Amino acid sequence: MSDATAGRPPALPVTFRPGRTRAVLLASGTALFVVVALIGLLLDRLGPGERLSFVFTAALLAGVLFLLARPKVVADETGVTVVNIVSRRRLEWAEILRVNLRPGDPWVFLDLSDGTSMPVLGIQPGIARQRAVADARALRALAEARSTAGPGAPRS
Repeated sequence: MSDATAGRPPALPVTFRPGRTRAVLLASGTALFVVVALIGLLLDRLGPGERLSFVFTAALLAGVLFLLARPKVVADETGVTVVNIVSRRRLEWAEILRVNLRPGDPWVFLDLSDGTSMPVLGIQPGIARQRAVADARALRALAEARSTAGPGAPRS
């Protein structure tokens, strides 16, 4: 039984990311780039500008898939860094009130002390639901353990 499933938070630092989804996106982006660029370079009737446009389009499409593979959550002693597709935000443990992953949610949401809710794309149940649920529980255990400790309390 892992620490998170036993109710104990995992050791810090820890990084959560959708591993299978990331692997699929990175492999697809690489394959797409290679195939589209090769098609553009191998077509005899294309001029240099048209060939370059094929390579540029392939790079643009692959770049979008690589951005989609970027999300992760890094938890350390002082807080959490949430990296979504095009944004990064650092949160102190005290700012996180609750970690939510309800049935049907596409990813975890953090309820924050400022009254807002923040999506955390680094934990998503798309391809690997059980892994996402375990990661959400681990992040919840960390948030509960860290946010309840006062400024002078020992953090083990």
